[in-house]
Amino acid sequence: MEVADSRNKLHSRLRLWEFPDQYIIEPADGSGAHCLDISRVDASMKLIDQVPESNSVRVPKIHSIFGVVGMLKLLAGSYLVVVTESERVGSFLGHPIFKITTLKVLPCDHSLKNSPEEQKKMETEFSKLLSVAEKTTGLYFSYEVNLTLSSQRLHDLGDESKSLPLWRQAEPRFLWNNYMLEVLIDNKLDQFLLPVIQGNILCTRMWRRGADLDGYVANFVETEQIVQMNGYSSSFVQVRGSMPFMWEQIVDLTYKPKFEIVQPEEATRIAERHFLDLRKKYGSVLAVDLVNKHGGEGRLSEKYASVMQHITGDDIRYLHFDFHQICGHIHFERLSILYEQIEGFLEQNGYFLLNEKGEKMKEQLGVVRSNCIDCLDRTNVTQSMIGRKMLELQLKRIGVFGAEETISSHLNFDERYKILWANHGDEISIQYSGTPALKGDFVRYGHRTAHGVLKDGWSSLVRYYLNNFADGTKQDAIDLLQGHYIVAMSRDMAPVPQKGGLEAVANFPVALFVVLISFWFATMSLKQAGSDYKHKHLFFSLLWTGICVGMTALVRANGRIFCNRPRLHKPRS
Repeated sequence: MEVADSRNKLHSRLRLWEFPDQYIIEPADGSGAHCLDISRVDASMKLIDQVPESNSVRVPKIHSIFGVVGMLKLLAGSYLVVVTESERVGSFLGHPIFKITTLKVLPCDHSLKNSPEEQKKMETEFSKLLSVAEKTTGLYFSYEVNLTLSSQRLHDLGDESKSLPLWRQAEPRFLWNNYMLEVLIDNKLDQFLLPVIQGNILCTRMWRRGADLDGYVANFVETEQIVQMNGYSSSFVQVRGSMPFMWEQIVDLTYKPKFEIVQPEEATRIAERHFLDLRKKYGSVLAVDLVNKHGGEGRLSEKYASVMQHITGDDIRYLHFDFHQICGHIHFERLSILYEQIEGFLEQNGYFLLNEKGEKMKEQLGVVRSNCIDCLDRTNVTQSMIGRKMLELQLKRIGVFGAEETISSHLNFDERYKILWANHGDEISIQYSGTPALKGDFVRYGHRTAHGVLKDGWSSLVRYYLNNFADGTKQDAIDLLQGHYIVAMSRDMAPVPQKGGLEAVANFPVALFVVLISFWFATMSLKQAGSDYKHKHLFFSLLWTGICVGMTALVRANGRIFCNRPRLHKPRS
């Protein structure tokens, strides 16, 4: 695998000099390349020959950093995002891969001193969202190889493309810092542009559902399973993503908020765009829908099936598999029923394979697209099953397994493989929902366990609270970082309200305490109910339950006041 031209090679070691009026990023790899000078007043950038001299007035702080993630502009100030800590977690096609463990947001906001007071207040509120960026999990990068493309797509790149800077080779769908890099791109700073992906590499619940008008879906994840053995290199790609039409789930205090289909008349056109894009990138597509046939999920599934009647053909197929109806909560071995239905597609479209000489012997001609509601738990279990079956085919093809041999024939390998997929599912779930994946014990151990069921119950409770109390702010931060909204002052933006009273203390621990104490009183009231006081205790039980719901609603409403008012000026085209 060729890498970028040496003139475009990323600086892998950097030194950050923090002066009172400027940031200097100095290449520390011995290349003697220019330094990057960034003004802390207006965030202007330029290349300089060397670090300016310091004196008693201009004493710099000096840090080692591992890459520049990008620049983000708010109302008056701009903010530089850099990698301050990372760790090597493996390799891809022989090139090191690093996980970001610490991000740092550096303000270039000295110009705020002369800004109106109202603008300063708004800037403060928006800048608080950037602290979420510093806590973002699952971010990876490589200085030498493009992580946004699968092995097959990397192999098929032409020599001219391989010589380009990594950011120009990148697939925009999977480039996490695509928007934040724009300022550096405009300044032609290729050697400082670090492409970052969000995902999981082992050796992406937000308030987003459905698709937009262009067919781009929420919760879209490409998973590549790579095996390198006996000189051969082989990979298999799967994708997951939300149902490709416009629908939403309005967050309220119910455990499962209702689903609403938006602009149903546009559903077919949106789905067509989505599957046309998949067809271009992956070849044939088999859409496997894992949602329920009844209730709110059933209405979505019915709409999905209806839309797909107008789209399916030789290259696009749709299959519904009611995961909960067939497998319940413990009989996931019944996924073999699904495999029997898709086995022909998998064998026909295959996987990517290179021989010892790096020559392509086989290519993947199509992809399975799986979905449940959040594309997490049911999808994780299903994709792990498909990945296992395909890995067995790959190992037989390169002569590692015999005709009747399976992964289960090798207990140590079987255990490691299950753990690999379980960790993968947990990482994606934590990024989306804040908790590990449900049903993960089956992926990890091959069967359901009592501990796993109890853990799922706790994770479900945590998801409920995060969804109602924390995910709004998290989604705001993501939209800001990804450029889905551009911050600007607007006449219709109300001043930031001063927090006080209940709002000042409304947070997750308070809400948790209120709910637990209220439910405790309700339970104790029912336990003490005798025949003579039955109606009285029933009344108090209902009273405490009402207090529980009412107080939770009050804390929730106050705790998320910032999320519920107009906060971002206009969408980015």
